[in-house]
Amino acid sequence: MSALRVGVLAYPDCFASEVFGVPDLLTMATHVAGPDRAGYEVTIVSPRSRVTASGGTALAVSPLREVDVLVVPGFDFVPGLDVDAKLGALAPEIAAIRSHAASGHVVVSICVGAFLLAEAGLLDRRRATTAWFLADELARRCPEADVRPEHLVVTDSGVTTTAAFSAMYDFALELIRRHSGADVSRTTARVALLDDARSSQTPYVDARLLPRPGNEFSRRVMRHLDQNLSARYDLAALADTFRVSTRTLLRRFAESTGQSPLQYLRTARVRRARHLLETTDRTVASISTAVGYKDPGTFAALFTKHTGRRPRDYRVTFRVRQVGRPGEELVRG
Repeated sequence: MSALRVGVLAYPDCFASEVFGVPDLLTMATHVAGPDRAGYEVTIVSPRSRVTASGGTALAVSPLREVDVLVVPGFDFVPGLDVDAKLGALAPEIAAIRSHAASGHVVVSICVGAFLLAEAGLLDRRRATTAWFLADELARRCPEADVRPEHLVVTDSGVTTTAAFSAMYDFALELIRRHSGADVSRTTARVALLDDARSSQTPYVDARLLPRPGNEFSRRVMRHLDQNLSARYDLAALADTFRVSTRTLLRRFAESTGQSPLQYLRTARVRRARHLLETTDRTVASISTAVGYKDPGTFAALFTKHTGRRPRDYRVTFRVRQVGRPGEELVRG
């Protein structure tokens, strides 16, 4: 098997870490695999002669060339960014992406790099993902794409998109597995201290960073539900509270939020349970009761469905550790 040719497309203000992250992991995989297995030929390419990445990092780039896999890093998607102007300034890169895909080779985006692929027309009628907090924006800009915000990595007809930042390693480990074998991928993950068993970005979603949907009426309903998480859900009583019929409540809430009050309540309960699992020593049964479920089994099933992890597993992964005074242990078992 010959070396896999991988090109990373550098462009102005792209994240430098996303330029070097995949090549560095492929270098590690080459060492793990040894000289008897085909490795990776990695180059940083650009249609420009000079590229300055995020943080003012000057990158040494090579001219565009034919590669087997073209990796497109993301950029800093700050609030208020004029995305149209940003993408307009990257016309040479978008043309290069389109040309590479037309030649039948693989294109991969990291995080916000999906917006460049969308601009190149590569996401139309394809499944895709990006950072969870930008999924709605990607879907708005590319309505013909089937955006899957829960997925870490999505591959559809030669086009791969990934979730935010560290998902570049999930992609790279899968690339290593396909090219060098599962044993090399697994060992590389161990050497780099990477989790090679992740399957979803859902556990990382922080609802506080998402825009709150709905109009004033639905937000009042949400506040009421948030303040009564442990109470039994009673649609008729909820409608009485807001002096409307149950039918009117369901219609108005769905029109402005796209979901029912019960669906919102379940999400709010999971959000509260996540916080308690992360920050307290309360038992799963106690947390279950606190968010309105007398049966811990029912709660655990709902929590797992929403986050992709069982409550105890979630706690192990996301528990907030106490930082001690200088000289004390920083992480307590």
